[in-house]
Amino acid sequence: MEDIVTRAGHLRISAHRAGTGRFVWRIEPTSDRPPHGSDVHPLPMLTLGRNNTVLFMNPAARDLIGERITSLDAIFPLPPQPGTACDIPTPGGPLRCIYAERSGLAGRREVFLVPIAEDPLATPDDWALFDVLPVPLLKLGGDGMVLRANPPARALIGQGSDDPFRLTEVLEGLGRPVSDWVADAAAGRGTVKPEFLRVRRADREAFVQVALRRALDGAEVVLIAVLSDATELKSLQAQFVQSQKMQAIGQLAGGIAHDFNNLLTAISGHCDLLLLDRDPGDPEYADLMQITQNVNRAASLVGQLLAFSRKQTLRPEILDLRDTLSDLTHLLNRLVGEQVSLTLDHAPGLSAIRADKRQFEQVVMNLVVNARDAMPDGGEIRIVTRNRTIKTPLNRDRAQIAPGNYVSVEVIDTGQGIAKDKLEHVFEPFFTTKKVGKGTGLGLSTAYGIVKQTGGFIFVDSVEHEGTTFQLLFPAHDHAVEIATTPVESRVRGPSNGGVVLLVEDEVPVRAFASRALQLRGFTVIEAGSAEEALELLRDQSCHVDVFVTDVVMPGMDGPSWVTKALARRPEVRVVFISGYAEETVGDSRSRIAHSVFLPKPFSLDELAATVERMAAKLPSGSENDVP
Repeated sequence: MEDIVTRAGHLRISAHRAGTGRFVWRIEPTSDRPPHGSDVHPLPMLTLGRNNTVLFMNPAARDLIGERITSLDAIFPLPPQPGTACDIPTPGGPLRCIYAERSGLAGRREVFLVPIAEDPLATPDDWALFDVLPVPLLKLGGDGMVLRANPPARALIGQGSDDPFRLTEVLEGLGRPVSDWVADAAAGRGTVKPEFLRVRRADREAFVQVALRRALDGAEVVLIAVLSDATELKSLQAQFVQSQKMQAIGQLAGGIAHDFNNLLTAISGHCDLLLLDRDPGDPEYADLMQITQNVNRAASLVGQLLAFSRKQTLRPEILDLRDTLSDLTHLLNRLVGEQVSLTLDHAPGLSAIRADKRQFEQVVMNLVVNARDAMPDGGEIRIVTRNRTIKTPLNRDRAQIAPGNYVSVEVIDTGQGIAKDKLEHVFEPFFTTKKVGKGTGLGLSTAYGIVKQTGGFIFVDSVEHEGTTFQLLFPAHDHAVEIATTPVESRVRGPSNGGVVLLVEDEVPVRAFASRALQLRGFTVIEAGSAEEALELLRDQSCHVDVFVTDVVMPGMDGPSWVTKALARRPEVRVVFISGYAEETVGDSRSRIAHSVFLPKPFSLDELAATVERMAAKLPSGSENDVP
């Protein structure tokens, strides 16, 4: 719905959906006319549309200009921004042109024309114009004391009293002190540019852009401050900066995780090789097992970094949250202890979601552990699941949620809560409100990454000393239909029949371990340190290869690219992609490569050998999509 101004008067146009592809349009006169568009407005005023087209002029504006105009560009230029002013010469004397956007009507602008004296420091004698103009204006003394403020300015800065106050009491600088800026403007030192300032308001966060201009009030030099609401602009800037920061941290975390996965693969792999020659009675066996356990702990930590950077491998499936959370309840009760009560509240007819079950359980456990830590003296944790339908686009925090059906999962505690200034940082990695040694700061960032990679949303609401609520939103799905399957006798894998493997890996320790592991299983291994070296080896047509085992990310040509070239001449060869990143980094390319599987790092000797043996045995392609 929108109100427009025509020569015949004001009209209201509205459009209503009436079925698929059909709309009902209503065009009707309206008496609800914008207050600033009235013919009886005391100030000369014009209403502008797009391209500075003049849609309406009140009698005062027609009398001042002397004619009815259709375009503002033909008379004078428009000020650069809403809430700013410019002085224009006219046959009847100079005018001050001030304009503001009309709230609620996109593209509409209202221009007010105020006669001024030719002296650039002079102002109208009637300061009552301050209270008439719709633009937020302040009259300042040279010391920064606010001598007068019109109603729009008071509403913008949240100042209800008519008593004088200092500008520094209601505004604070984002860089230099406000008092220094005002002093420079009053003394006429240098070029005083408009500044973005934060409003000191307790009810909400607000920003204004303030432009200062010197003027004369009798013999005294004063300052006129023109304010414009910049809250939305600063919010967008903050969102952009935050998204850039999170993206940079995510790239850094992903890169570190990739390098660590290579190191962990080499460490765990060589431990596996040493364990092959030892039994539990050997003195070194316990030490090697300790190394292996710590490698697994490190791999879990790296997995959290990959989760935050959304580069981990996910295996989504249709989940019934009632069954999933019920199965998890026993473990959660052990996590929270006896002082904290844990309850589940499921809505009837709850829809399913599509997510990686293991990762979803990790998210819930992280949220429950955080809730437990926020209640050192005990309390209650509730996990509430509900269906939710969003009919119009929903903007919250930095996310926009499209209309549709969703499943909401809330983890509610009665703990200490989170301070308001820390809420916007809770999902950042290594940020924690816990004491030193009590938390890594990766729990919520891991949950954030998993939820976002799954296609969902995560939000937090908290009140200090009352509690915190974390809400997860996932797109709703229909429940999976269980299909009866005939039990299949498991395949017993015996010793490998051998084969030739071309191993392409740029990390020397990983390549050394993988080569020895495959050779111990009876494979002949040809090694290459790069994709270019591998293609050079394959130029020899007498070189027979059964399986390509290749890293995905390498200097120069990547894994999928060189494999695609090699398969053009050797289409029968099967492929095992290995990488410290998620499968999605090779997902699109691998989908076009037949007979290929993905093996994430770090992997053990048995996992590598079993995967290559399965591919070398040329099992049916239906089983090749499984990751060991």
